[in-house]
Amino acid sequence: QVQLVESGGGLVQAGGSLRLSCAASGFPFSSYAMGWYRQAPGKEREVVAGINSGGSTTYYAGSVKGRFTISRDNAKNTVYLQMDSLKPEDTAVYYCRYGNSGYWGQGTQVTVSS
Repeated sequence: QVQLVESGGGLVQAGGSLRLSCAASGFPFSSYAMGWYRQAPGKEREVVAGINSGGSTTYYAGSVKGRFTISRDNAKNTVYLQMDSLKPEDTAVYYCRYGNSGYWGQGTQVTVSS
């Protein structure tokens, strides 16, 4: 049974930082690329960052490049998203996903106040 459990969200002031975690189980974690996505109210879900199975290659959406860092620990079956210099427009529910699967966790709410 696939499980993706996101955590680490919260309320932070603009300019602050948060570190999100996604604990995965039920599939061979180290064999899959992982991605972080977000969905703001009234908007479609969008990709934020991605990382390949070995952790050597990363991708970032233009809106977060230089501020967010994705990483993974294959020994812990966990992927992280370090978010720095947060902006109010980063407010959204953040989700993780493996490969192109249809599995999503419950998400974690990030709220950035101005």
